[in-house]
Amino acid sequence: MTKPIAILNGPNLNLLGQRQPEIYGADTLADVEKLCADTAEVLGTSTTFFQSNHEGEIVEAIHQARHDASAIVINPAAYTHTSVAILDALNAFDGPVIEVHISNVHKREAFRHHSYVSARADAVIAGCGVQGYALAIQRVATLLKA
Repeated sequence: MTKPIAILNGPNLNLLGQRQPEIYGADTLADVEKLCADTAEVLGTSTTFFQSNHEGEIVEAIHQARHDASAIVINPAAYTHTSVAILDALNAFDGPVIEVHISNVHKREAFRHHSYVSARADAVIAGCGVQGYALAIQRVATLLKA
């Protein structure tokens, strides 16, 4: 794998470790970034890491990944359930896309059960805590070797 894996994070994930730790745990976004980098290094690749509370910035990051990344691991957070724009941007990306959710969205409010992003994702990982990011990177490595 020559290009890094783009790790993209949506709104409020900058508050990880502070916001609703009973749902999202105590790990911070910096902890997640280190976990991703460490996991990728073991697999012989690297990551880039991005978080934004703004939908358009996430769309721009996906557009940039078309040129700079071999795959995308995305936790779109609340935009999961609302953003056709993010789905459309992901549909223009040629590599693997893995959707990650820290909590099990299917055990939560009904509005969280639908994901626009899942229509493009090659896999969805939910309910594994921040370990889901490491699992996603491992899956990307498998898909890219195939």
